[in-house]
Amino acid sequence: MTSHPHGKAEHARSVAAHAAAVAELLQPLRSPERTEVLPLIQALGRGLVDHVAAPISLPPFANSQMDGYAVRSGDLSGAGADLRIVPPVPAGSSPQPLAPGTAAPIMTGAMIPEGADAVVPIERAVPDRFPEPGPDGAVNWNGDVKLPATAPGMYVRAAGSDIAAGERALAAGTCLGPAQLGLLAALGIPEVTVSKAATVLLVTTGDEVVDPGRDLAPGKIYDSNGTLLEAAMQQAGLTVRRTAISTDNPAELLALLRAGSPRADLIVTTGGVSKGAYEVVRQAMAGQPVEFLHVAMQPGGPQGIGTFDGVPFLGFPGNPVSCLVSFEMFLRPALSAFLGAPAPRLPLRARLDQPLASPAHKHQVRRGSLQPDGSVKLEGGEGSHLMHALAGSNVLVHVPAGVTELAAGDEVEVWML
Repeated sequence: MTSHPHGKAEHARSVAAHAAAVAELLQPLRSPERTEVLPLIQALGRGLVDHVAAPISLPPFANSQMDGYAVRSGDLSGAGADLRIVPPVPAGSSPQPLAPGTAAPIMTGAMIPEGADAVVPIERAVPDRFPEPGPDGAVNWNGDVKLPATAPGMYVRAAGSDIAAGERALAAGTCLGPAQLGLLAALGIPEVTVSKAATVLLVTTGDEVVDPGRDLAPGKIYDSNGTLLEAAMQQAGLTVRRTAISTDNPAELLALLRAGSPRADLIVTTGGVSKGAYEVVRQAMAGQPVEFLHVAMQPGGPQGIGTFDGVPFLGFPGNPVSCLVSFEMFLRPALSAFLGAPAPRLPLRARLDQPLASPAHKHQVRRGSLQPDGSVKLEGGEGSHLMHALAGSNVLVHVPAGVTELAAGDEVEVWML
C-alpha cells in the first residue's frame, strides 16, 4: 500500500481502481484456514468453499406427478379402455410390477411400478374417484376403471430429470440460501464446508455524535452510522464488534482500535477522513501504512485504506448515505468474491421517471424506488445526509463518470437493495 505525504492522493481514484484496491486488501480472507464444516441450517447465508457433485439423482426414481392411475400407455386405445384395478401404490412404497391390462391407483410422489410408463390423473378416470374402503377397513380393488388414451411419459417425473448423479449441484462460491440448502438436503448431504464469517471492528467517530436514546444537546446529532453499517454488515454475514463512539481525540481512538483490533479481521471507521483540520481518523493513523484519498464518486468520495497494526483498515466518510454507498460499492463486492457471501447485488436496467444531472468526472450513486412499470423514481436529492430518502428507497441508481445529463425515460443501471 502506497502512502502519500500528509495522507493525500494527487488525483481522484476511479471507482473501479478503488474497488480493486479494497479487493487486494481483503485477499487474506480467501484462505484454506478460514473455513469450517457446518450442519446445513447453520450454513445459511455462508459461502460454499468447494464444488458439490450430486451423490444421487433427483428424483432418485421415476415417480408420479399426480394422484391417478399408473398405466401401460399401450393398453389405452384412442377411445380409452377398461382396465382392472390392482392394489394401490402409496408414496414411500416399493410397488409390484404392473401387469398388462391393469391400472394401479398411485399417489403423488410414489414410485412408478415396473412396466408402467404413464399416469392418468384421477379426474380423467371413470369413475373419477378411488374405490372406498369397506366397513372392515379393507379395500376392494376388484373391478374396472375406464381411462382415456394417454401418451408415454405423461405425468411421470423421470429419474434424474432434475439432476443426475455426478453432475455439479452447486458451484464453489455459491451463497447458501434456503433453496440451495434445500437442494443439499434433497441430495442427502447433511453438512457443508463454508467460509468462516469475517469479524469487523466498527468504530464511529465525532464529538458531535451521541447514542440514540440520550438527550440531544445543542450542536449534537444522533449516531445513525453505527446502526446503519452494523445492520448492513450483519445482513451481509459479518460478525460485528462495535466500540463506543470515539471523540475527536486521536489518543482515545487509538486506544479503542488497539483494544479491539487483535480480534478483528477488518477495521471500519466512519468519519474523520476528509481534508479538514480536525480529522481524527487521519490523525490516529499517522505512522500506519494507510492512504487517505478521494474516489471519483458521489457520495462517498473521501476514503481511507491500508492496515492498522497489520489489520486491514477501511475508513468511510461520516455522512450516513456516504457510509452505506461506500459499503455497497467497495466492501460488499469484495466479501462476495472472497467469501461467497453475501450474494452479489442484482443489477437491473430501469427507465428514469425524471431527468437528472451528474458531475462529469464522478460516478454518481442516487437512491431510488423501482416502480411496477419498470421505471425508477429518484428519492431525495444528491445530499449524503438524506436518511429519510434512503429509507424510502429499494435501489441504488448508478450514473457512470462521463455522463452529465439523463432525460426522463433514459435507461440506467440499478442495484436492488
